[in-house]
Amino acid sequence: MSSSKKKIVENIFYVGVNDREKTLFENYLPLPQGVAYNSYLINDVQTALIDTVDVHFVGQFLANVEYILQGKPLDYLIINHMEPDHAGSIGFVCQKYPNVKIVGNVKTFEMLKGYFGIDNQIHTVKEGDSISLGEHQLSFFMAPMVHWPEVMVTYEQKTQILFSADAFGTFGTNDGGFMDTQLNTDKYWDEMRRYYACIVGKYGAPTQAALKKLSALPISFICSTHGPVWQKEIAKVVSLYDKWSKYEAQKEGVVIAYGSMYGHTMQMAEAVCEGVIAGGVKDAIIYNVSKTDTSFILSDIFQYNGLIIGSPTYNTELFPLIETLVHQIEHRGIKNKVYSCFGSYSWHGNAVNILTQLAQKLNWQMVSPTVENKHALSQDKEKQCFALGQAVAEKLKVVSIA
Repeated sequence: MSSSKKKIVENIFYVGVNDREKTLFENYLPLPQGVAYNSYLINDVQTALIDTVDVHFVGQFLANVEYILQGKPLDYLIINHMEPDHAGSIGFVCQKYPNVKIVGNVKTFEMLKGYFGIDNQIHTVKEGDSISLGEHQLSFFMAPMVHWPEVMVTYEQKTQILFSADAFGTFGTNDGGFMDTQLNTDKYWDEMRRYYACIVGKYGAPTQAALKKLSALPISFICSTHGPVWQKEIAKVVSLYDKWSKYEAQKEGVVIAYGSMYGHTMQMAEAVCEGVIAGGVKDAIIYNVSKTDTSFILSDIFQYNGLIIGSPTYNTELFPLIETLVHQIEHRGIKNKVYSCFGSYSWHGNAVNILTQLAQKLNWQMVSPTVENKHALSQDKEKQCFALGQAVAEKLKVVSIA
């Protein structure tokens, strides 16, 4: 493949790879559309490689790098993020280019030694430091906890390229091209939100701090470590990150997540959903937690401003998969929800009590009364479920979407 097909701008190239084999990201998040591991190469008087790729693709990756360098030495390896899907090939890069100087911050090099035993030929940078490659000047800005403590971003001043580590990344491979100007980006937005919700979602405050810091920079391209290079859609991706990191919903709508062992809680969920629709909210999405992976449910919880959770009482606690979902919600500290809950039981009811506490912990707007049903669903309880859905919809009508 000609180098022109991998060129972002003159002398700056994409050298990443697509992973169409892995089924679970971080060994737990489904990858129905695969994932890209992005790396970038600046071919100036001095050369710089920015991040590497998952070690399983090191052969293809090194071939991509060598195709651009054409025998030139690699002078710098910039490490924005030490997570193994991006740092996994560092050892092989150092073997192939033994004189390379490794650039990172103090926290980077603690991890570099721990993972690879490397502590020589390092160049430590701090906030605002720069390196000149010739025509291109690289500046470094710390972005801790977006989403690891060592994360930094690299900014190239001449071309106004931001190499953003995992920030602004998305699941999904880069199919046939890597620039957003080459691709139909419609397929990425849901996966970008799911990526944010599951990977970065806990770290809203650090993300806000990073966005504020970087807002002073003119940015013509965003080169993340996953997904397309953003050029046309920069305003959109920055706006989405701003909204998600403030825990602001994108749309009016209700996520109804339920667990059900024998169908009774499912029947309650159906009645609740009918009430939401009758209340004038058209986006009502029901998730059976036994069928849908939690990551997809979390993604829609970030998207919509309403949430209703239903669970049977299971050994005096929540249904296990609802318990998992609740833990993930609490772990991320998700804010700004209109919320209610429902549940069922056979001999001891407690699920609704536990689910009600979730609203108190996260300071959500609680819609009452909740509904708890014993044994089979009665007509009276079914009407109460319908009324619960209606009440949530009516509450949403007076809650603005930022």
